[in-house]
Amino acid sequence: MDFRTDLALERHELIKDYTPKGVESKQYKKDDIQFTKITVTDDEGAKKLKKPIGTYITAELPSLILNSPVEENTIAAIADELRQLIPPDGTIMIVGLGNSDITPDAIGPESASLVLATRHISEEIIKSTGLGSLRSTAVFTPGVLGKTGVETAESIKGIAEVINPSAVIVIDALAARRVSRLGCTVQISDTGISPGSGVGNRRNAINKDSVGVPVISIGIPTVVDVQTLVNDLVGNNAEISAKDSKEMIVTPREIDLVIGRASRLIGLTINKALQPHLSVDEIMMLVGS
Repeated sequence: MDFRTDLALERHELIKDYTPKGVESKQYKKDDIQFTKITVTDDEGAKKLKKPIGTYITAELPSLILNSPVEENTIAAIADELRQLIPPDGTIMIVGLGNSDITPDAIGPESASLVLATRHISEEIIKSTGLGSLRSTAVFTPGVLGKTGVETAESIKGIAEVINPSAVIVIDALAARRVSRLGCTVQISDTGISPGSGVGNRRNAINKDSVGVPVISIGIPTVVDVQTLVNDLVGNNAEISAKDSKEMIVTPREIDLVIGRASRLIGLTINKALQPHLSVDEIMMLVGS
């Protein structure tokens, strides 16, 4: 059985005792946060890991159920990793994917609401505030196909053609293999994303090929597929039927708390990555958080 997971780290763990050709893995710590950087360098590595060619950076944090993420060092450390994947110049377009009416899927819209949009602010106004130079940022929440009748990839491409960003950052909830990774793992990637893939509702891919500019994704796992969970806990011999497990997912009891804290973490991290001269307190003041 193939485990359902959006995390490159978990894909690498499934290979167990070796790192295959075409895949590079590096672990390091920053301010007590464990990072794993996995780079898929060629088609052979992509086939083995079942992930597109590119870079995947995973940060493992204390559980967001028990801990508040609003610490300057935590946000700065993750923001530094995100900044490595962002072009140094040009407007950055932030897209919050997901359905705000479904709690485990609300990280995208909730995080995007905390990102400071600056593209519309003139240089004169920025200078008058004394905040220094602000990176041009646009924020967009496209909703979901069932509500809008428009594929998310289509709406992102259309807006990107108008505002011509140097890159797009998409935020989305992810699926994990292990319950222990829910609400305490951040994944950043430069390969884009396929919305809904973690819960079996794959939509058109959002990546450089479909949008026309680099697409960076950031997300936190909020769900585990039931079949994946059962097999991970008790082994492949305990598979439940596809009929019984179809479209069934598990999410933490405290999911409302997780979404609130995860969205706050991602929103502040993106702000810090784009506006590194501002402190977390200044960012929170500007976004009204």
